[in-house]
Amino acid sequence: MSTSVETESGKIGTEALSGSDERKTAANLLAISDDGQRYELVEGEVRAMSPAGNKHGKIAMSLGFRLAAFVQEHRLGVVYAAETGFLIHQDPDTVRAPDVAFVTQARIDDVGPVDGFWPGAPDIVAEVVSPNDRFSDTEQKALGWLHAGSKIVWVVDPAQSHVTEYCSPTDIRVLGSDELLNAPQLLPGWEVTIAELFA
Repeated sequence: MSTSVETESGKIGTEALSGSDERKTAANLLAISDDGQRYELVEGEVRAMSPAGNKHGKIAMSLGFRLAAFVQEHRLGVVYAAETGFLIHQDPDTVRAPDVAFVTQARIDDVGPVDGFWPGAPDIVAEVVSPNDRFSDTEQKALGWLHAGSKIVWVVDPAQSHVTEYCSPTDIRVLGSDELLNAPQLLPGWEVTIAELFA
């Protein structure tokens, strides 16, 4: 079943939206009505995202819940769920939706209310690796977040029970189950052991 998109020239189904050679914009992506499917926009190309599996969703929620509770208590900013799109590049447009994202209060105040996609990259991004994800694609995505302005990217790998932390293209650490995940400059006082994320 196709989803219709309302544009200035009428309705466009998602097949046409993703199948046309013409580059799409963030506005095109935002116009897609909720059909239960997640989409991202990569350099003008619409890509459908598969629903997360059980373990993937459980781990993303565990991390997101822990972050959100701390951030809200200390008024540090906002934690966003997986459905939230971030416009990280324009012309051609790229809109990505990480599994968990954090934006500092200073940036929230600076940007003000946002009706569409957040303009820019989150300060912290967490991506949970799915069973079919290739390492090269996952690493490219993490580096893409850094290039767009994210300060920290956590790639959470359930199969290996570890987290790869990207702070720059040359500052990359793999954290094992007995190590701590934290971000003292952005989230002072927050930490969780890697093992707790996979419990």
